[in-house]
Amino acid sequence: MPYVDYVATLKKDPFQVLISCILSLRTQDSTTAKASERLFKTARTPEELCNLSVKTIEQAIYPVGFYRIKAKRIKDISCTIKNLYHGRVPDTIEELLKLKGVGRKTANLVIARGYNKPAICVDTHVHRITNRWGYVNTRTPEQTEFALREKLPIKYWKEINGLLVAFGQGICRPQSPFCSKCMIYEFCQRRGVKKSR
Repeated sequence: MPYVDYVATLKKDPFQVLISCILSLRTQDSTTAKASERLFKTARTPEELCNLSVKTIEQAIYPVGFYRIKAKRIKDISCTIKNLYHGRVPDTIEELLKLKGVGRKTANLVIARGYNKPAICVDTHVHRITNRWGYVNTRTPEQTEFALREKLPIKYWKEINGLLVAFGQGICRPQSPFCSKCMIYEFCQRRGVKKSR
């Protein structure tokens, strides 16, 4: 289970889901988990995080990728939520996208995992795998999100990211996927697969 899903299941706190998601970008799950836990021991709410210095946030989240940039973003987002949203994380994609540094992937993840509402979080795994299968034919993750909104039954929207992240890390890897171990091999068009194991 990806760490952000773990946070959502255990904490049921949209703010911690949002911050963990920001920390997870271009960072291994084990590093994200440790950094999130250190940060949330120091501060758990937008108000508490807004009151921390950027340096304190940096020290708590190191060594996540781009930790200096992320520390500034986390402080900025926390202060914006405190001041403009009265300490409550927005519960629509449109409002979440107004937060500096929050893109569609993060916004959808917060809606799906933080608020338990239907949303499709498309990361590189979801984009790659659904195109590889031939289920969609898109060029960008954003195009994939909208194609899946049209095609995928709504009951699967919240689950697809967690399932395909694990599947993409273990079996359906970007380079040389383990097609010989894949349970859905016969249904896959293997688009773009030049070499497999």
